[in-house]
Amino acid sequence: MPRIDFPTPPADKAALEEGAAFTPRFDAAGLVTAVVTDAEDGMLLMVAHMNAEALALTLETGIAHYWSRSRGSLWKKGETSGNMQRVVAVKTDCDQDAVWLSVTVEGDRATCHTGRRSCFYRDVALSGGDAVLVSDGSRPLFSPHDVYGKS
Repeated sequence: MPRIDFPTPPADKAALEEGAAFTPRFDAAGLVTAVVTDAEDGMLLMVAHMNAEALALTLETGIAHYWSRSRGSLWKKGETSGNMQRVVAVKTDCDQDAVWLSVTVEGDRATCHTGRRSCFYRDVALSGGDAVLVSDGSRPLFSPHDVYGKS
């Protein structure tokens, strides 16, 4: 188990926003949002969630860990694909309910389970009054079927 114990966020807004204590504000489900970018070029790679254990493991090991809401389990990013995320920096927002991880990605640098570098590979556009998705042209860097055994 992780050794880091996160204290309860202070009731005082100034202490929360300007103080030195890292007191993440986990939501009702026990999660904080994690925004992940590439440390080298700033590309937005993914948005995920962390519970206290995932956040503590990330800080302790320097490898990004997340909480999978769909599987209901801890998830070490890249454990299956080989595309581990090594943490370069962690920041928090003003009210400490989100974290920003700057990472370097090992392997073929793919972050998305679709095999792409980023989970953000489609633009939302309007066409005839409807919102549609338009690919940005990025292609998978690995075969999800080969890596995860499913399509």
